[in-house]
Amino acid sequence: MSKKSDFFLYQNNRYNGDFTPEHLIFNSNLQEFTQKISFICSLETAGKLTPEESYKQIKSLWKDLKRTKKQLGIGAQTLPGDNDEAGE
Repeated sequence: MSKKSDFFLYQNNRYNGDFTPEHLIFNSNLQEFTQKISFICSLETAGKLTPEESYKQIKSLWKDLKRTKKQLGIGAQTLPGDNDEAGE
């Protein structure tokens, strides 16, 4: 059973978009991504992480999210910059 503090730290909002299993999974991954980004930003602001380490962690999370998006076939039409590895 989860604790009340888990709900506060790891909130999961209800999904209201077009329902497909892929969209639901991606939405869950996106919410986890944003939560982790928030933690990294807070740690960097508090001086617990360097800007360089924060950037590396965020870059890694972004690559994971992009890989998940591709594996799920979300947005099969690519946007400008989606395939541009040089910009990462």
